[in-house]
Amino acid sequence: MFRRPLLAAPLLALPALARAQEAWPTRPVSMIVPWAPGGSNDVVARLFAPQLEGRLGQPFLVENRPGGGGSVGMGAAMRARPDGQTLFVSSASNHVFHPLISGEMGYDVREVFHGMAMWVDVPNVIAVHPSLPVRTVPELIAHIRTMRGGMSFGSSGVGSSNHLAGELFRMRTGLDMTHVPYRGGGPVLSDLIAGTIQLGFMNLPTVIPPAEAGRVRIIAVCTAERVALRPDLPTVTEGGVADYAVRSWTGLFAPRGTPAPIVNRMSAVSKEVLETPQMQTRLRDLGSEAIWMDAATTDRFVREEYTRWAPIIRAAGIKIE
Repeated sequence: MFRRPLLAAPLLALPALARAQEAWPTRPVSMIVPWAPGGSNDVVARLFAPQLEGRLGQPFLVENRPGGGGSVGMGAAMRARPDGQTLFVSSASNHVFHPLISGEMGYDVREVFHGMAMWVDVPNVIAVHPSLPVRTVPELIAHIRTMRGGMSFGSSGVGSSNHLAGELFRMRTGLDMTHVPYRGGGPVLSDLIAGTIQLGFMNLPTVIPPAEAGRVRIIAVCTAERVALRPDLPTVTEGGVADYAVRSWTGLFAPRGTPAPIVNRMSAVSKEVLETPQMQTRLRDLGSEAIWMDAATTDRFVREEYTRWAPIIRAAGIKIE
């Protein structure tokens, strides 16, 4: 007599749980960006936020948590309740490069997060202060070779795709270069415009506005092929650096254990947003390309990237001491 209510209690709770998942979100959703405001991940997140709010009926609040090459924001997102109320706007830097470079993080990024959707492909570029007397990759290489002590380059943080782009450039060319890490693309851009640093490896969306205003100069793109928005920009490989290409991307992730209905709903809504002419035009204007993937494909893509880059990073000797 007393067992029946005990057995029925979980069953009675299931419809309520299902209704809660179907009604998600019921309050504002936090989207953690592990970089300072102004970087490409931040820009993309702020483009998506109002579009998601309009479709899901709750505010999507961008929360910047910079530091530790993205690990500070990643840790905060990882520790969040897996209820769909805290999401993580991540990138190749967070999910692939930084974990491989830093070694032991105490957890496996591929296991503690669940992909919700891939959003955009973000090209990396080499940018310089306009006072630097170079306009091409060969000229930049020649200029650095003449500098006693080499040259410093800025990136959005240790283990970021920009950092890796700079380190691979150094490895492939044999140049004397020193990495200067920042807490996001915005601070790098500020110092590059001010002339505090003269060379930066950055994401194209971050650099386009000041480049068009003549405040910085883009030398080349770090992608395998030229970028459709700026076909005039040569690739680093075209500049004579063999076997060079670094790909960056931005996607949305959730703590592992987030209910499948929430993950799938966000995946579907992300696809809707990316397919709108407004979003496609805005992304192209920023130098990015929509590359939607569903949740399962996003997880598989991250694992493939991890496998591809691990031997390259080991061979290059790039690591955090």
